[in-house]
Amino acid sequence: MHSRGKRKREAAPAAPEKAPKVVRIGLLGRGTVGSAFVVELEELAEQILKDLRIELKLVGALRRSEGDFDEILGESDVIVELMGGRHPAGDYVEAALRQRRHVVTANKQLVAHSGQALSRVAAENEVHFRYEAAIAGTVPIIPILRGHLLVTHIERVIGIVNGTTNFVLEEMANEGLTFGEAVRRAQELGFAEPDPTEDINGEDAAAKMAILSRLAFGSDVSFADVDFEGIEKVDPDDLGYAKEFGLALKLLGTAERRGRSLSVRVFPCFVSNKHPLAGVHGPFNAVTIDAPAVEQITMSGPGAGARATASIVLNDVVAVAGGRPQIDYFGASQSLDIDNAGQRSCFYIHMIVADQPGVLARVAEQLSEHAISIESAVQRGLGDQARLMLVTHECDEKAFWEALLDIAKLGVTRSDPRAIRVREQA
Repeated sequence: MHSRGKRKREAAPAAPEKAPKVVRIGLLGRGTVGSAFVVELEELAEQILKDLRIELKLVGALRRSEGDFDEILGESDVIVELMGGRHPAGDYVEAALRQRRHVVTANKQLVAHSGQALSRVAAENEVHFRYEAAIAGTVPIIPILRGHLLVTHIERVIGIVNGTTNFVLEEMANEGLTFGEAVRRAQELGFAEPDPTEDINGEDAAAKMAILSRLAFGSDVSFADVDFEGIEKVDPDDLGYAKEFGLALKLLGTAERRGRSLSVRVFPCFVSNKHPLAGVHGPFNAVTIDAPAVEQITMSGPGAGARATASIVLNDVVAVAGGRPQIDYFGASQSLDIDNAGQRSCFYIHMIVADQPGVLARVAEQLSEHAISIESAVQRGLGDQARLMLVTHECDEKAFWEALLDIAKLGVTRSDPRAIRVREQA
């Protein structure tokens, strides 16, 4: 009997490996963040090539003392701008877009002042202008606002959008450092620039809130529309005293609808321990979005530090290289007037007063004349003086500042009263 042998199946020939897409990167600026970007690129290039078949090649870097912009532009597919400032960075970015080069930046001042115009240039030339790292560090706020919540009616965006100031305030509150000591520590750890002025005075956060407001509300908002204050005048003592009221100090950015108008501000503010932003520590950023359809969403992540910024920049570069669709960052769909007047807030007040009967009653009476009531009070004797700390109920801000001036005229204060806003609810 003849038995038929089994026929051996031949393996199908392997498909030829797809050639990687080569993307040439020109880097403008190789300071703290620029150097971190180079390290990030070197460490992840092999993995990106393996997983995405994209070969990222750094072809040149422009510094103050070396490099030629035109040569770098001619050799590049993507320009990564990490110089900071508006000039000459803005001229370089616009030139790159007009030469049909994609641009990725972390420059929040440039985006806040010129983002709309640069986005138009990018659209005209069918290239990408991406700036995820310019807003809130590693918090993925752009994909949320211009993707998942694109048609959602948003009422309010509140955030800690500057990790440097958040770190400084926590070091002052928890470690008892002076303002100067806390800033120097932030610089040593890479959370603050050698010149931290824009972080400390609130300008950095204001630029980010201008961008966030446009993304969230689809309305024209410029840097000039944002009222901002910094943390330079914060007294370390107030951070300790506020703990007795269950409060923590943050530099808050707020953008809130008020009918057909929009209020956009940045200011130091005590938040209740129950507030979702109270638990944001160190150099972290966090953004809370309030919308009737989704109630409340809070996102957080590292916001200060060169490595965190460089990581987001590299992700934007990969998005461009991989052909991910460009997000319409700056399309204005409605027109809301900017109105930062007529605000209401609770306040923390600190004053040194004469230690004699009736002082608290006189202060309370003066506040009452301006329709302001006291929620809680703490008084401590200091010999012939006393330290008086109050937290008010919500009141009209203009009336509050007028009341503070009148209190200073009572003749019972021994120093100028200090006041900081308080936000108890999200």
